[in-house]
Amino acid sequence: MKWVLSSKLHQATVTNADLSYVGSITIDVALMERVGFWPGEKVQVVSNTTGERLETYVIEGPRDSGVICMNGACAHKIKTGEELIIMGYTLSPQPINPKLVLVDSQNKFLRYL
Repeated sequence: MKWVLSSKLHQATVTNADLSYVGSITIDVALMERVGFWPGEKVQVVSNTTGERLETYVIEGPRDSGVICMNGACAHKIKTGEELIIMGYTLSPQPINPKLVLVDSQNKFLRYL
């Protein structure tokens, strides 16, 4: 068994950061569905802007809002306006075909990679 990439949201832009929230990353539910993220799923978040990397879990944001919000302590590490890659992994006994989604600067679906 190996951990393999199962889903990736590429070039997402952080729309806001909320220090007062308990924790996690809020993602537009339409984007979650396209890429295959589940509510509560552990994800790795990488800032293309600063190189910062962290792990957190996903919560649903309003459909078609384009929201990508860093919540709680994550908001100290990754700020509004930064470009992200958000990745999910699956433990598998064999290679899998990940869902790779590219979005525009408003976090609207462009195409599968």
